[in-house]
Amino acid sequence: MRLWKQLAVSVVVLAVGGAAWLRFAPGAGETLAAIGVSHPLIDALSRTGDGAGEKGGTRNSGRGQGGRGFADTPLVVVRPAASAVVNNRLNAIGNGDAIHSVTVTPTATGNLAEILVKSGDRIAEGQVIARLDRDDQVIAAEQARLARDSAQEKVDRYRNLSTARAVTAVEVRDAEIALQTAELALKQAELDLKRRDIVAPSKGVVGIITVNVGDYVTTSTPIAVVDDRSQILVDFWVPERFAGKISVGQPVTANAMALPGRELAGVVHAIDNRLDQASRTLRVRARFENPDDLLRAGMSFSVTVSFDGDRYPTVDPLAIQWSSEGSYVWRVDGDKSERVPIRIIQRNPDKVLVDAELAEGDRIVTEGVQRLRDGGSVKIAGEQRPDPEQKVAEEVR
Repeated sequence: MRLWKQLAVSVVVLAVGGAAWLRFAPGAGETLAAIGVSHPLIDALSRTGDGAGEKGGTRNSGRGQGGRGFADTPLVVVRPAASAVVNNRLNAIGNGDAIHSVTVTPTATGNLAEILVKSGDRIAEGQVIARLDRDDQVIAAEQARLARDSAQEKVDRYRNLSTARAVTAVEVRDAEIALQTAELALKQAELDLKRRDIVAPSKGVVGIITVNVGDYVTTSTPIAVVDDRSQILVDFWVPERFAGKISVGQPVTANAMALPGRELAGVVHAIDNRLDQASRTLRVRARFENPDDLLRAGMSFSVTVSFDGDRYPTVDPLAIQWSSEGSYVWRVDGDKSERVPIRIIQRNPDKVLVDAELAEGDRIVTEGVQRLRDGGSVKIAGEQRPDPEQKVAEEVR
């Protein structure tokens, strides 16, 4: 057989095989388009397959006489695109603390003479809760008071004598200085005596007292912890991406683990000025009212903060396709398919949030994607499309 005949037969065989592959293999048209084959050549191969079908007597009677007809249009199932909000809520676990908590310690050293409160008592600011032994300080204060009174009498006497010129002005001045020194000594003695009383610097509820009468205590010995529980502070940590969205005074809600079902309303009380470099989180402190005194320092809380969030289009998980260029979906515009690139933001069981040029209500293909190509005709399952022959007949009429 001559060489040109062999070439002609090879070309025919390749054309018929390519047409058959394009017609029956899922995604063949898309593959050819991806490697650079033009749509006119793809259409030509498709028409070649149709011609072979006519010659073999298997041409579908539903097609028009001009080539590929309505029966070859891919049948697809679509679902409308929707929208959803992401990053609109933050949940964190926090630890509670009293609005004001202080550990009471003595301001002097000595033996405890008496304890005037017990655990659970509510006390006022400045209330004496315990006393140290004070006999030496009482005696010292009395001696200082007597010395002050004696100095005062001497000043008064010298002033009277100075009018008769019985004493000099220098002697009067020395007596006045001695009086001032005695007054200072008295104040110091009274201060030492006052420091034998251990007082609460703030109001609140007394915790467990860890000392007993007769114990020797120093200025670093804790006597009791006093908590002001009228408000509870809850410290929690938020991821770095929320650092610019949270602000002081922003509403927050919380649930105490010890009080299930009871939601607490509060506000952001304070925000730290720097992030923790190890965890990349920001420390935030919320404040909650505690009028019923049900909350305690040290409780754990589940804190929720709401934000405006970011709105993104959503599509059915079945609609997402992948190629070497990344993920995409097929959108039906009229009766044409359109390939739309997407970037996945968040996956959920029933929907996927994507960053793409999609509008709410766009028809997104979920089934029948194998034969779709960009700009190709499609038929949507369940939609009635006019019969081409009937349409031509109506136009002739």
